[in-house]
Amino acid sequence: MSYYYSKTLDTSFEDAIEKTTAALKEEGFGVLTEIDIKATLKKKLDVDFKKYQILGACNPPLAHKALTAEDHIGLMLPCNVIVQEHENGEVEVSAVDPVASMQAIENDELGDVAQKVQGLLKKVIDNL
Repeated sequence: MSYYYSKTLDTSFEDAIEKTTAALKEEGFGVLTEIDIKATLKKKLDVDFKKYQILGACNPPLAHKALTAEDHIGLMLPCNVIVQEHENGEVEVSAVDPVASMQAIENDELGDVAQKVQGLLKKVIDNL
């Protein structure tokens, strides 16, 4: 089982971030965090890295359900979505598969929430 869904877009890196943020919003997610890996690695290690951004996406009603079902699930929140530009110029957007990442947790109620989030994140990627 793959732990993510992914799609290559024919657009710029910056446009891919905008489109991804809008697609997440369409499915009820907000972006809580934005981590610019390229800038962070340059600042902390003085190394050059490709354009790579992590978007921490959250669907509040589903996050609330998950936290109510399993109080330590916050360790796995928010759901990460990455936008990265490869050496060949292709821009790829990937979203975590919450079902795969939560397999070790034995909680049926949480499993139902993970499946709902999985469907929404898959739809985000498919609609890009």
